[in-house]
Amino acid sequence: MWLESLFLKRFSEGAKRPVSRPFPPYSYVPGAGWPHPKSNPNGHSYHIIETKPLPIAPDSYWDSQEYRHAIALFNAGFYWEAHEVWEGLWHAAGRTGTVASFLKALIKIAAAAVKLRECVEAGALTHASRARLLLESLRQETGPDFLGQNLEDLILWCNEIQAGQFRQDQASRSLAVVVVYDRNLKSGPERAPVEA
Repeated sequence: MWLESLFLKRFSEGAKRPVSRPFPPYSYVPGAGWPHPKSNPNGHSYHIIETKPLPIAPDSYWDSQEYRHAIALFNAGFYWEAHEVWEGLWHAAGRTGTVASFLKALIKIAAAAVKLRECVEAGALTHASRARLLLESLRQETGPDFLGQNLEDLILWCNEIQAGQFRQDQASRSLAVVVVYDRNLKSGPERAPVEA
């Protein structure tokens, strides 16, 4: 019951749930006492049959339910779970190319948040550094924006992780969900304002 009340409290504070899929009851943090989502019979995703996602097309990226769901998970503090969804999309992209490199950068930013939740700062710094290098290369290839995200903003985010801006204390490890970052990924394509 306490887990449910904590979970519901989290969403009453402004996180938006995806329309089609519920969030799990906890965000997995290795070593924090929560069961592994996939390998433990008590894990939140143990009985879920995974399907292979379709690759993301850059010109219609928002049609990807998996991509949208991963962003919603990430923005709500479910970093390990977002990482898992993006990893499936990375495999669907063939693990090479522009889309795959971008997904790998998002995976690294999510992994950095997991390491911050674990209080393993060195791991977070390593993931952020690798994400930044991927994003800098992508920015030269694609320009400032890709798959609905501003690459310059993400590079700045990685720099802030490396500067220690998002350190966590040990107490946060045992909480069901903790939003580590003070900003969100963009959760939809930019639309021009409608004129009256």
